[in-house]
Amino acid sequence: MAEATETDFYDKVFPVPERVREKSYVKSRAEYDKLYKESIDDPNAFWAKMASERLSWFKPFDKKKVSDWSFEPGKVHSKWFEGGKINVSYNCLDRHLADKKNKAAIIFEGNDPNDWKVYTYQDMYREVNKFANVLKSLGVKKGDRVSIFLPMIAELSIVMLACTRIGAIHAIVFGGFSAEALRDRINNCGAEVVITCDGTYRGSKAVPQKATCDKAVDQCPGVKTMIVVKRTGTEVAMKEGRDIWYEDLMAKADRYCEPEWMDSEDPLFILYTSGSTGQPKGVVHTQAGYLLYASMTQQYAFDVRDEDTYWCTADIGWVTGHSYVVYGPLCNGFTSILFEGVPNYPDFGRFWAVVEKYSVNNFYTAPTAIRSIAKEGDKWVDMHDISSLRVLGSVGEPLNPEAWWWYYNKIGAGHCTISDTWWQTENGGHMILPLPGAIDIKPAKAMVPFFGVVPAIMDEDGKEIKGPGKGALCIKKGWPGITRGLWDDKEGRFEENYFSQFPGYYFSGDGAERDADGDYKITGRVDDVINVSGHRLGTAEVEAALTSHPDVAEAAVVGFPHDIKGQGIFAYVTLNHNVAKTDELKKALVAHVRKVVGPIASPDQIQWADGLPKTRSGKIMRRVLRNVAAKTFGDFGDTSTLADPAVVDDLVANRKKLG
Repeated sequence: MAEATETDFYDKVFPVPERVREKSYVKSRAEYDKLYKESIDDPNAFWAKMASERLSWFKPFDKKKVSDWSFEPGKVHSKWFEGGKINVSYNCLDRHLADKKNKAAIIFEGNDPNDWKVYTYQDMYREVNKFANVLKSLGVKKGDRVSIFLPMIAELSIVMLACTRIGAIHAIVFGGFSAEALRDRINNCGAEVVITCDGTYRGSKAVPQKATCDKAVDQCPGVKTMIVVKRTGTEVAMKEGRDIWYEDLMAKADRYCEPEWMDSEDPLFILYTSGSTGQPKGVVHTQAGYLLYASMTQQYAFDVRDEDTYWCTADIGWVTGHSYVVYGPLCNGFTSILFEGVPNYPDFGRFWAVVEKYSVNNFYTAPTAIRSIAKEGDKWVDMHDISSLRVLGSVGEPLNPEAWWWYYNKIGAGHCTISDTWWQTENGGHMILPLPGAIDIKPAKAMVPFFGVVPAIMDEDGKEIKGPGKGALCIKKGWPGITRGLWDDKEGRFEENYFSQFPGYYFSGDGAERDADGDYKITGRVDDVINVSGHRLGTAEVEAALTSHPDVAEAAVVGFPHDIKGQGIFAYVTLNHNVAKTDELKKALVAHVRKVVGPIASPDQIQWADGLPKTRSGKIMRRVLRNVAAKTFGDFGDTSTLADPAVVDDLVANRKKLG
């Protein structure tokens, strides 16, 4: 691994390798600048051209109504390609059959390296049509919600596309969530059909899945049917009148289902993401704008060619998997790997074994995975031929210097570029990234906005910073992939969460820094959300889980630096009177959070706190908690408004004991 000081590291510029530039769609910064200017100066003409060229329409959209959006208070809305009729599954499958029916669409790579299967576009078309008919036979119709609780198996891509074929709205829940978290999401979206499996593989173990789903659905009175995929052979209880095996239904299903004509603005899916309140937010994406944006960004971000094998390692339970495992690649007619496994099974060379096995050209993963593999040494890479790689991608958080160097030098061998992408569930696709053939990269910087995206950096007074500067990252103009709102948003949380802090702007919740060249670096969250392994978790959701334990009086949760995850979860817990502060109780609280929210929300550290740093108005001063957790004890800023300043000294003393 090359060595450099952090200052040297951020000062370096790495030119685009020629082997990348020769294959790229945009081959220079000047060409990028020209296209970007077109997208900003006349966005309606730009997006109308893209939508007409890249998507297949049953009925063309109204060229006079390409976009209609506002970020102004009380008027927030977004509509794209009004009047158009489209179907997502048709765009991802049917239209490719004429010339790609025998091309690999999804390559399923199972947890066991010997368990793999190639699904051609014809295979996917057949299976999706059959399951669409299954859903119709169960009474599912356009606009109905279907909850999906599946691991990374091929059936997940099939059932989500089947939902789109009949106009049902899918709500996929990450398979690692608890029964309680799943219950809340099913009840919020009002699904009557839930799809799960008997069990899932995680490394060397088979883990029950249906049992978790059963616990959730027992508390979901609206659910009428549970469809169960056979995956591990785990013995499960099947409830008569409710539970049906997927395989039995598919065996009887007709092989063709007419695609539903969907309006451009009809809902496509709901995906739940944590926010700064305890309740998860059901982010809604619609048909045409989302699909166009996902397909465009997937192709341009990694310079994927028709002959390439492309691999995004993300779980489909998160938005990265939606956009960059299924919808983006299949809309483009590319080959996408769907990976069930984990990076360290059967050994730490698994990623590179898969790259070698399928001659992967475009590889997209998270900094957490890179750090966890890098620390195990280079031998796992040296065992495999990964010379097919051309473009490397990173998602979820900025790469730290050490991980960046290893990724660039060891995995890319200096011959690949790194597309370090910034975006969020609410965005639908990439917002800021270096286009591989056009942008000379600066390590750990997201670099430049995608077409049509106009970033703004805001100061603490709500004024836009011009030129170089650091502040809150906002977006000034609408784009096709933006979420249209939150599901069942009776309280108006959508506008409050994203548009109230900086009226007239979309507020991302992230901070950013812009340099003299106009290139962007993401500096991390500025709201009460933690980025754990690239996944956003609301601190309020973890706090609510902790305080639901009978021994806990109060809890405050912050992020802190973590070598592997990027950010870990640090919890300050105030116990009820006469409750003993024991290590056994800490373990019990971690187990309690795992049960209520899921393993991903497990606190990495718990510190007992007899008091929390609160202002006289009762508000917790979270920057003090963040600094104590990070052990930056001399940088608390103005604490004059604290009701009891001595609390800070106690927190520091206890943090030092904690180690």
